[in-house]
Amino acid sequence: MVEGSCLCGDVRYAVTGPLRPVVACHCIQCRKTSGHFVAATSAPRDTVKVTGPVAWYQSSPEARRGFCPRCGSSLFWDGPGSHISIHAGTLDGETGLALAGHIFCAFKGDYYPISDPLPQVAADDPDLTTQVTDDR
Repeated sequence: MVEGSCLCGDVRYAVTGPLRPVVACHCIQCRKTSGHFVAATSAPRDTVKVTGPVAWYQSSPEARRGFCPRCGSSLFWDGPGSHISIHAGTLDGETGLALAGHIFCAFKGDYYPISDPLPQVAADDPDLTTQVTDDR
């Protein structure tokens, strides 16, 4: 099991299922919601138990973003499919996860390079975003 929380601790969550490797998303919405790019893992929605008051913002017709209404921490991206994305920086302690690649690189900010050797994709990449690992 992996646990996480927002900055103030009002929202906590526990994940009992497998986590996907971390993927960096450079899309405009992720950059706007986080102030940079978002690094997120994901887990089957039914294996994530959340306690506390999550506020949801419908950021597109397909997806919503969850955040703490008290401290504003961005926590989740909830879109189509059976998984929910979890912002990796909100995980507590050691996770055993690693960054697997970058998506929506066509929209990245011009103020930073992507200098690691990991895959870089212009838009979405289902192969990258649906990998699952159980090596925690």
